[in-house]
Amino acid sequence: MNVIIDLTSPYEQWAMLGDGFKVEARIVVYENDDATKVPASSLFRHGDEWAVYLVAGGHAHLRKIKIGHRSAVDAEILSGVKPGDHVVVYPSDAAQDGIRIKAEA
Repeated sequence: MNVIIDLTSPYEQWAMLGDGFKVEARIVVYENDDATKVPASSLFRHGDEWAVYLVAGGHAHLRKIKIGHRSAVDAEILSGVKPGDHVVVYPSDAAQDGIRIKAEA
């Protein structure tokens, strides 16, 4: 994404910056304080859909989900996971529905 930054302060406040000065910025492209999110590393494709493994009763349970916005770190969950649900992070190809697992802190 290209971002154009324009200095809006009076010229006198930034005239001494000169050529090649550095700008550090945080650009928010989406924000939702009420979103349910999971680590992006818990997502995997199951056929044509997204899925995660939920953790319940010492077992992993396959759950198809709908995702919204996604970054390299988190994914917004539109359906399939509720706040407080625990998911398997970095599920292996050997994981399958109902497999017994041991949660780590």
